[in-house]
Amino acid sequence: MPAFAESTAEPPLADSYYALLCGGNKADECASAPPPGCQAPPVSECELPMIDVGCLTACGGGTEERAACAAAIASAAAEWGFFQVVNHGVKQELLEAMRREQVRLFRLPFEAKATAGLLNDSYRWGSPTATSPRQLSWSEAFHVPLAGISGSPCSYGELTSIRDVTQEVANAMSKLANTLACVLAESLGHTAGQRFPEGCDERTCFLRLNRYPPCPFSPDAFGLVPHTDSDFLTVLCQDQVGGLQLMKGSRWVAVKPIPGALIVNIGDLFQAWSNNRYKSVEHKVVTNATTERYSVAYFLCPSYDSPIGACEEPSPYRTFTFGEYRRRVQEDVKKTGKKIGLPNFLL
Repeated sequence: MPAFAESTAEPPLADSYYALLCGGNKADECASAPPPGCQAPPVSECELPMIDVGCLTACGGGTEERAACAAAIASAAAEWGFFQVVNHGVKQELLEAMRREQVRLFRLPFEAKATAGLLNDSYRWGSPTATSPRQLSWSEAFHVPLAGISGSPCSYGELTSIRDVTQEVANAMSKLANTLACVLAESLGHTAGQRFPEGCDERTCFLRLNRYPPCPFSPDAFGLVPHTDSDFLTVLCQDQVGGLQLMKGSRWVAVKPIPGALIVNIGDLFQAWSNNRYKSVEHKVVTNATTERYSVAYFLCPSYDSPIGACEEPSPYRTFTFGEYRRRVQEDVKKTGKKIGLPNFLL
């Protein structure tokens, strides 16, 4: 293992920002350059619908309680595309252990994160396809395929424990995500008790460990650029720093962090399968000038060859597989700098 002790832990995000803003000039040559000028107006803070899912996750509760819970979940998915859950079965001490491991992981030298093959070589930073500062995500992440966690050793120093904690968090969030997905599908007529979504298992989903460093260009830079999620369902654990915003109607609203609650949002595939009844809502992360932010996201994804289908016919979308969808998203981002997504597949 090479020695990285003298290296900074921070990815070269500022260099990328200046390169995009000033055509590659160095920071000192670019200090007088005007900012992008796209600072967003102030946004109001909201509390997402809060749903106690204990009757679903703890195998308790009567029929009426479970029906009321399922109705609340379906209503939030249709109206907001986002909701929060408590009594979700993911232990707080496990999430705290994950946070400690994340901090240790992201404090490694940048060269180690970028070249040492950690967590199945899943390290990412910034936005490689960005052509302007407003397309740059001021963040770093390990986007870990679950199929690679157990079989991929953590090869740097004393970080072997992160593999076990990551696997445990993935298992707990997977159980929750599958429970919620089944409830949402059953609310649209899918047969109760049948596996949903088809083609999803521990080999096809992802866990993303995120860090958003303090940003000297805040609020003119995004922590994560506006986007929708290209999956069925996302389960998110965010810290108390805040920064998540979502589009509600025609305006951005900031999501107030609630201790102990997990955030759940609908992805593109669920919107397509539900014939647009459930909403995959655009969201973003805004930067913080002084404080770093951490989060963990679980993405419920099918295999690449899985057809997405629809809850009933006719569907507004043509038939497509998850692999085709992912490829089209990647092509659009490379060509235009942004994701187009579901409109590409409208009939």
